[in-house]
Amino acid sequence: MTKDLTHFDEQGRPRMVDVSGKADTERRAVACGRVRFSPDSYRAIRAGGVKKGDIASVAELAAIMGAKRTSDLIPLCHPLPITGVKVTIEPDDGRHSFVVTAEVKTTGKTGVEMEALTAVATACLTIYDMAKAVDKSMVIEGVQLLEKTGGKSGHYIAEQFKAADVRSDGE
Repeated sequence: MTKDLTHFDEQGRPRMVDVSGKADTERRAVACGRVRFSPDSYRAIRAGGVKKGDIASVAELAAIMGAKRTSDLIPLCHPLPITGVKVTIEPDDGRHSFVVTAEVKTTGKTGVEMEALTAVATACLTIYDMAKAVDKSMVIEGVQLLEKTGGKSGHYIAEQFKAADVRSDGE
């Protein structure tokens, strides 16, 4: 069984995959997630009811920092020379939530999917931290890879991203 798992050697011990023989290519990954609030809490937060400051600005900065520190957090991730991180946090009034999207780029031997996912998770956790005094029942949900390009496996795009706006969950 361990022969099919790339992050384990023949004896079942964890290892970092050797990517030294792979070609450098442009790589990009986009991930998203959502923090959902109760309707009353969401309205209060949108009206500036968070004492810690501007949620979106702080969470966007946290996301960038998270992307840059991914290899420190995920044990078998390679440290990568990230060439760009773009984060957006948009309110979704209809679903009483904030939608976080992160795009990460590099030119290298391995992809940036984990960096994009870590950026989103870090932003969502930061939103939670900043708003927990207002609403401890928040839910972080839907953290997922939407798209990735580059490398031997080529282009991937999530089915729901192809078919619909990622903020709507198909509703």
